Amino acid sequence: MFICSLMSFYGLQRSRAIKQGGTHSLTYFFTAVSGDIDFPEFTIVGLVDEEQFMYFDSNMKKVVPKTEWMKQKEGADYWDTQTQLAAGTHHVFRNNIQVAKDRFNHSTGVHTFQLMYGCEWDDQTEETDGFRQESYDGEDFMSLDLQEMRWISPVQQGFITQNKWNNNRAYLEGRKHYFNTVCIEWLKKYVGYKKSSLEKTGFYPKAVTITWMRNGQECHTDVDLGELLPNEDGTFQKTSTITVTPDEWKNKKYSCVVKHQNQTIRKILSEKEIRTNREASVPVGIIVFAVILLIVIGVAGYMVYLKKRVLTLDAESLEM
Repeated sequence: MFICSLMSFYGLQRSRAIKQGGTHSLTYFFTAVSGDIDFPEFTIVGLVDEEQFMYFDSNMKKVVPKTEWMKQKEGADYWDTQTQLAAGTHHVFRNNIQVAKDRFNHSTGVHTFQLMYGCEWDDQTEETDGFRQESYDGEDFMSLDLQEMRWISPVQQGFITQNKWNNNRAYLEGRKHYFNTVCIEWLKKYVGYKKSSLEKTGFYPKAVTITWMRNGQECHTDVDLGELLPNEDGTFQKTSTITVTPDEWKNKKYSCVVKHQNQTIRKILSEKEIRTNREASVPVGIIVFAVILLIVIGVAGYMVYLKKRVLTLDAESLEM
């Protein structure tokens, strides 16, 4: 069974390099909200290779595991420590969202202040990278340039914080150490946890390859190959995404080829089989095909089909 989905985006921008096969990622999303809304005042979501492994919110007031491999590998001391760090960060974010509201002259309504940070590690080349950026009401507010080791704000309301944080060299050095060393060490540990857990089950699948073809030729440009990830029901999934312009889609034939064990499955993508969320009145900037391979491994064999489909916490967060 094959289900292919088409998503259309206008003005899409990518802030980081596309993740290639062999690259692992650890990402945290912190969100503070204010106003009359039925949502926790503060939440944290942590992802390893795009699989959620932890969660915290200000209502439940504790960090909890979201995968079996984290439940098995870390004990009460780990979760108690993470809870203490999360609770302290909650107080900082409660202050920061109020500071942001004052600077933007927002006294009423629902508002959000968010932080995304983490690191990447290529297990083949050992190359590493880190990233951190803040936003207010969904718009960029502050980011950390790890190459030049300085904070950058694209808006006037962030200049005070930019200057304050850039003048704090100890804080900058701490972030450099965190992203270059601490974050990577925990990412490697978490990846090891997950791999060990999968291998113990005896269900870690053999190699799977997904290849995009353009007019019968292999296409490697603008292709994002995701990690092999486990599902709660014992299956596995792998994502491959290709980005093309509307003209390319119109004038060329695209197909995806899946190879697993001794089987090769080829699917030609047609306009009829692809769902789109674009409106006729909205110009299309690029087109993204996302194909996800789901592998079910059982005693009698396996089934393949395609369907559509955020370290330890950085304990030191400064007030704005």
